[in-house]
Amino acid sequence: MLRYFTLACGLVAAAAGQAGAQTASVAIVAQTDSGASRSTTAPAAAAPAPAAPTVYFTADEMPTFPGGDAGLVKFLSSKLNYPAAALDRNLSGKVYLTFTVDPEGHLHDPRVVRGLGSGLDEEALRLVRLMPWWNPGKIHGQPVWVTMTMPITFRAL
Repeated sequence: MLRYFTLACGLVAAAAGQAGAQTASVAIVAQTDSGASRSTTAPAAAAPAPAAPTVYFTADEMPTFPGGDAGLVKFLSSKLNYPAAALDRNLSGKVYLTFTVDPEGHLHDPRVVRGLGSGLDEEALRLVRLMPWWNPGKIHGQPVWVTMTMPITFRAL
C-alpha cells in the first residue's frame, strides 16, 4: 500500500551556559636548613591546550540554510525516507535535533534532543548529516560558532 507524507521544519535558537578554560602556574618555595629561601615558578601543564572556540547560542545573524527555509524544506523533502516502522504505526510528530555551525558553515556534533523512536530519530540525524554547508552565524559581521536546535516534523498520511 502506497502511503504519502508531508514534511515541515523550522529553526529554534537554544539557550544554555558555557564554561571557559583557564591555565594556572604553581609557585614552589623551598627553605634550606640555614633559613635562606628560594622560589621558583613551574607551569601546571607542560603544554597548554589550544583555547576552545567560543560557542554562541544566539548571534546578530543566525546561521541559515542555503536557500533559506524554502530551500531547507525542499532539501529535506527530496532526501527523506520515511521509516517503515513509523508508517506501520502511523507515527507522526517532531524530532528535535541540535548541532553547531562553525565559521565556515560546517555542521558539528548533530544529536537528538527529543525524539519519537521507530526510526524517525535516526532518519532525522541522517538528514542533518547529509546537509550542505550552511551560511554561518555572525556577530558584528564576523563569523562565529553557533549552536542551533532544529525541529523536524514528520507527518504520515
